[in-house]
Amino acid sequence: MTRRSAAPAGATRRDCLRWTGVSLLALMPASLRAAARQVAPLYKDARAPVDLRVRDLMARMTLDEKVAQMIALWATKAQVMAEGGLDFDPARASQAYPNGFGQITRPSDKRGGPRVAEVAGGTGAQYRDSASTIRFVNSIQRWAREETRLGIPVLFHEESLHGYMAPGATMFPQAIGMAGSFDRDLVERCQAVIGREVRAHGSQLALSPVVDIARDPRWGRIEETFGEDPYLCGEMGVAAVRGLQGDSATLQPGKVFATLKHMTGHGQPQAGNNIAPAPIAIRELRESFFPPFRAVVERTKIAAVMPSYNEIDGVPSHANRWLLGQVLRGEWGFDGAVVSDYGAVEELASIHHVAADRPAAARAALAAGVDSELPDGTAYRTLADQVRAGTVSQAAVDRACARILSLKFRAGMFEAGPTDPAAAQRLTGNAEARALALEAARKSLCLLSNDGTLPLKPAGRIAVIGPNAAIARLGGYSAPPRQSVSLLDGIRALAGDSAQIVHAQGVRITQSEDRSADEVKLGDPAENRRLIAEAVEAARGADVIVLAIGDTEQTSREGFARNHLGDRTTLDLVGDQNALFDALHALGKPVVVAAIAGRPPSWPNVIARAHAVLLCWYPGQEGGTAMAEALFGRINPGAKLPVTVAREVGQVPIYYNAKPSTGRGYLFADGAPLFPFGHGLSYTRFAIGAPRLSAPTIGRAGRVTVEVDVANIGDRAGDEVVQLYVHDQVASVARPVKELKGFERVTLAPGERRTLRFVLGPEAFRMIDADLRETVEPGRFTIMAGGNSVELKSAELEIA
Repeated sequence: MTRRSAAPAGATRRDCLRWTGVSLLALMPASLRAAARQVAPLYKDARAPVDLRVRDLMARMTLDEKVAQMIALWATKAQVMAEGGLDFDPARASQAYPNGFGQITRPSDKRGGPRVAEVAGGTGAQYRDSASTIRFVNSIQRWAREETRLGIPVLFHEESLHGYMAPGATMFPQAIGMAGSFDRDLVERCQAVIGREVRAHGSQLALSPVVDIARDPRWGRIEETFGEDPYLCGEMGVAAVRGLQGDSATLQPGKVFATLKHMTGHGQPQAGNNIAPAPIAIRELRESFFPPFRAVVERTKIAAVMPSYNEIDGVPSHANRWLLGQVLRGEWGFDGAVVSDYGAVEELASIHHVAADRPAAARAALAAGVDSELPDGTAYRTLADQVRAGTVSQAAVDRACARILSLKFRAGMFEAGPTDPAAAQRLTGNAEARALALEAARKSLCLLSNDGTLPLKPAGRIAVIGPNAAIARLGGYSAPPRQSVSLLDGIRALAGDSAQIVHAQGVRITQSEDRSADEVKLGDPAENRRLIAEAVEAARGADVIVLAIGDTEQTSREGFARNHLGDRTTLDLVGDQNALFDALHALGKPVVVAAIAGRPPSWPNVIARAHAVLLCWYPGQEGGTAMAEALFGRINPGAKLPVTVAREVGQVPIYYNAKPSTGRGYLFADGAPLFPFGHGLSYTRFAIGAPRLSAPTIGRAGRVTVEVDVANIGDRAGDEVVQLYVHDQVASVARPVKELKGFERVTLAPGERRTLRFVLGPEAFRMIDADLRETVEPGRFTIMAGGNSVELKSAELEIA
């Protein structure tokens, strides 16, 4: 499915003849090329096909100019900024980079400026304000277009996992909460707002979405994923890419190109440790880890792909020619740019030891198909000298440079005007975006358990206790939005004067709230004993206790260095939170838990004894309002779990689509998870019928329509997520006990019924056989439907 360049609409026959003639420039002798260049450059003709513009520009470039397009500036932004300041300095830029440079890494942060050069990690740098970011971007583009020899603009990229990571931008629920919404349209609309805010600040590329399937909750980055299921991750990934960049191969107004990450195996690292090897067999890669990436590549016009830090079978992804060449570009037809994860090229030498030094790391990554090295291009800066020395081929540099230039032409960067700061101010964090963030928060809330205590009445005395009650937890890859609402804020606003709200901290999870801090220290036990006593006294006279517990952005996060860890060996609540729950539970009052975290709530003590548990994940800037509405029944929670919730760490890895030989049980322990994949309760009740098939038998290339009836048999409106699973009863290799192949979230009034229709084709039944060939084997399949992965009704289908 390689995308081909065609003559743009409106091109005349004369245009096409001129483009064909000028594109022969690269084949001319040097003496004739000089004369031909007197003609207006083809690469500056916006009507010309992209491939011809790239070819023309490449013919005019020196080796050093080509390599410059493959690097970026982050800490090295200091070299192009005013001495001791943050403003762009064109004179310094021309001196430091006479051949230009390809990208700027995160223009919204101050990295490279005074006093922030050593700040840890991607989230630690202090931010520019909106006006400063745009001024910086516009100044660089003016210099690139007017003061470099060929006028090649600079590509800018930003982080935007669940919001443009800059002050004032809209912060939506974290990715794992968005996955729990099981709502493709919602994800697409949220990502469209994110893309709009990124583009309004002058960037053309977003480092999002993450479609790694997550099978180890010890891993601190699980919050960044769409969960454990390949189909769900693929559907959410496709929706996210369509929201960010639309369906056009060229970048439209208000859109940004998306970057698919991290390919692959990232979500099941050895021992749950970030960047550790992924001990995954080829069949498992193809059946579980590849499908989300493949779905996005084949169903969207995804512009960029980022390899993963880890290694598979001893080969790091950034040096894996089979992964990036044969599979990504060959089998799937990807023709965009491959950009490195931050520092990953250097790590081929410093961590994986498959390269001796930076030059060798650059050779390995370039040979594998990595086109641009982020964030600073420290290894790729050696490539020009390596070409001159004969250790790197000119053709390899040309291929990579051409892909970066193609991205810039497709983005319309050669024709774009300056970024408008007034438009950015108007579009960023506005009322429309805040309303969508509230809708997303509402749809991401999952009711895990409820003995009838919920919904609460906004009356009497309500104790709002806990370390996550009075703070808006946003999760990783976030920045301070224009506004944020904590759970305490939301409850006070909703209850008004109809209830007395009392609040206590309860415990401190960590001693600091600085998410960029390298060292993480749990709360002081002596101080926490005092805070627990205060909380008990505050709650003693209450009618009900709302307890907000979970994680902070320190206790579960990306562990990007040995001195900046984020993974854990335990899954239960950290610090003294269980002691707080026990003390409050001992009062004999209803305790309702608001679980605010990026990890699944593997909290057996709390789950067993709480009167109700509302899983909120990190619900975004409007989360406090949505949580309060759900607790008091103003909205009806309808999200589902995108992961299996382990009972204890000894069960890990645990996921619903396991092989039949998994899960026999353990001595002295309950082998069942705390909650299964797809679980989620409601304040109403639903009845889901058995699936009905349009035909009992289909061919191996055939399709079957599956109808499923769903009805609201309760007394209030609510959302149900109808889930469709498939099981291959007998196959040539062991197959999962069930696999999600369809879902739809529906809103039903009391008594309302609806028939949902799903179409299953070969892609729903394909497998990798004993000879590692993709095929659909004949046989009998069980088609299952229900409201979670356990309570299912079934029908049988034969594939002949």
